[in-house]
Amino acid sequence: MDTPFVYDKYVTGKNFIGRKSSCTVLGNLLSQGEHVVIWDAPKTGKTSLIQQTMWNLRITGKQFTVCEISLLNIRDAATFLTRLGTTVLRSVASTPDEYARLMQRHLAGTHFVFDQRVYSEKDQIVSLDWDIDDTDIMAMLRLPSRLAQDGMQPLFLILDEFQSLANCLQAEKIWKALEQVLSESRGSQGNTCTFLFVGSMVNAMKEIFVTGRYFYRQVTRFQLPPVEEKEIVEHVVKGFLSGGKVIDRNLLMGMCRLFKNHLWYINHFVAICDAKSKGYIVESTLMEALSAMISIHEPRFKSIVNNLTTFQLGLLKAILDGHMKFSSSEVIQKYALNSSANVKRLKDALMKKEIITFDEKEEPYLLDPLFEYWVRRYYFEMETTS
Repeated sequence: MDTPFVYDKYVTGKNFIGRKSSCTVLGNLLSQGEHVVIWDAPKTGKTSLIQQTMWNLRITGKQFTVCEISLLNIRDAATFLTRLGTTVLRSVASTPDEYARLMQRHLAGTHFVFDQRVYSEKDQIVSLDWDIDDTDIMAMLRLPSRLAQDGMQPLFLILDEFQSLANCLQAEKIWKALEQVLSESRGSQGNTCTFLFVGSMVNAMKEIFVTGRYFYRQVTRFQLPPVEEKEIVEHVVKGFLSGGKVIDRNLLMGMCRLFKNHLWYINHFVAICDAKSKGYIVESTLMEALSAMISIHEPRFKSIVNNLTTFQLGLLKAILDGHMKFSSSEVIQKYALNSSANVKRLKDALMKKEIITFDEKEEPYLLDPLFEYWVRRYYFEMETTS
């Protein structure tokens, strides 16, 4: 059944709200050949923004090829490179003969081969006949640009969950090789490959692009702007009206504050409200929907806190209480943080678990608004304002 409140997949067109100017900015960057990196917490709208941007570019008549690769389950360099080759070759060719010809043209002298048996059994275009070496890495990372030049139109290569590449033993070697490939593309004439690095682990992406300074001045950081509360309220009101239902806008503003304008949570929440209501939607319906949301996500939240030490929970409580500086003797004593040296380790641990991060002012905040609500109300039994 069609619903105005989509939360089970990315959205484009009429279901895409807010960030319309962001699509224009991102489209301009990609059209100019600027490599871009986007990171934010899971389900914050990264994929919807990218897909809407691609849709906008297509309706303007721009010709290009899009190639998207998920690196979520990548654990070794060989798998990354063969998956990269297989995906980009499939985006520009469609028959075994074409695959073999393109590999012979661009990957001759490497250990990459087109194995008809592997292709038939696993639908894998690129295979290896030996361990990879530096020549293999460079050749494969250059392949997307060479295919773009062959096809005489730009290729946008989306590397999703890019931080997962850090799990590979040869990750640093790949990043340095990729830096060289990006450097070669600077100022190049004609069609080439533009990279779009996307990650949902905020601190892991910062470790690569900020702390590690990989791809420094080679990629443009694109930050997702928040969707304004007014736009969210209008979206929900119109959605309910399409089904003949009415809701008080003040209730919706409270919902936005609770979920901190997190559209995925909000769409899921109001979809539950929609299913539970007829006609006028009252506050009790919203409370039932919130209870359902908590029930769905509580096992995950319990798993998070069960994996925290007493010290880590103490720092989390200090953050929820509004503290910004944790090394004072008063804070250390109140929250049982042990010592100022231990505070640094605790911050690093909570960041590595992707529970907290720090903004430009070095002020901490929790990445997941519903987890923040749950841990505040149900775990620490603190007063809540929503």
